[in-house]
Amino acid sequence: MTQAVERATEVAIQQPQEQVQSETEHLLTFQEYLAYEGEPDVLYELFRGKLIPMPAQSHLHTNICKFLIYKLQRYFADKNLDLVANSLGTGVRTAENSSRIPDVVVCSQSVWEEVISRPGAGVLDFAEKPILVVEIVSSNRRDDYVTKRYEYEMAEIPEYWIVDPQKKRVRVLANATHEEGYNWVDFSEDSSVVSGQFDQLDLSVQELLNPPVVEQLIKEEQAKIKTLEQEAQTERQRAENERQRAENERQRAETECQRAEKLAQRLREMGINPEEID
Repeated sequence: MTQAVERATEVAIQQPQEQVQSETEHLLTFQEYLAYEGEPDVLYELFRGKLIPMPAQSHLHTNICKFLIYKLQRYFADKNLDLVANSLGTGVRTAENSSRIPDVVVCSQSVWEEVISRPGAGVLDFAEKPILVVEIVSSNRRDDYVTKRYEYEMAEIPEYWIVDPQKKRVRVLANATHEEGYNWVDFSEDSSVVSGQFDQLDLSVQELLNPPVVEQLIKEEQAKIKTLEQEAQTERQRAENERQRAENERQRAETECQRAEKLAQRLREMGINPEEID
């Protein structure tokens, strides 16, 4: 028997076995996924009923997530927006039996308050749509650029960012309900990210791809607050000293006035008109 025939026979034998395995493989429903308990410390996405374990994050990946969350939270607070930004762990349902776990999810505060105490996996359902999801490109580029883009588009998530450290850019995709789906714009290292939803957000691509340590930023932030508080305290003390000086001056003037009045009264008693004294 030739090698070609042997190979054909081997394939013919394997195909029915693979088909049986495929037919007997249990596909999870969305509800089963919510209750699924897999390996400890492993997050699973659901794609058409199949569990997809998520790879461990690199340090750069983690730092980008933390920095982006930091920038968004400060922006929401500064603009008094009722929005919540969460990093890895919050899922987003994208189809009947599919659910993704973006690196960053932004949703309304009201949605977050509704789901925060819900048992099982933390997944935003169809009616709890986030306004922004962010993926940081790692090992499987096609997932972020093609597969997940399609899913987020079909789920009509308004905005999707792809942060790509390898290509040194951030791609912003928006208008999922457009006739042709998402349109997108790339922002390179020498520019800042422009978002239709957060038009005043100051986010440099270069800084996002090479993020500072968030803990250090918070220390600097707290040091600045402390300095401002000290300056405010100094200003309050100066104002109090000035008020006290003015009060002392008023009291001195009042004392002088009383003294002058007493002197004038004595002069009158002596028959002298104080107004005629030069």
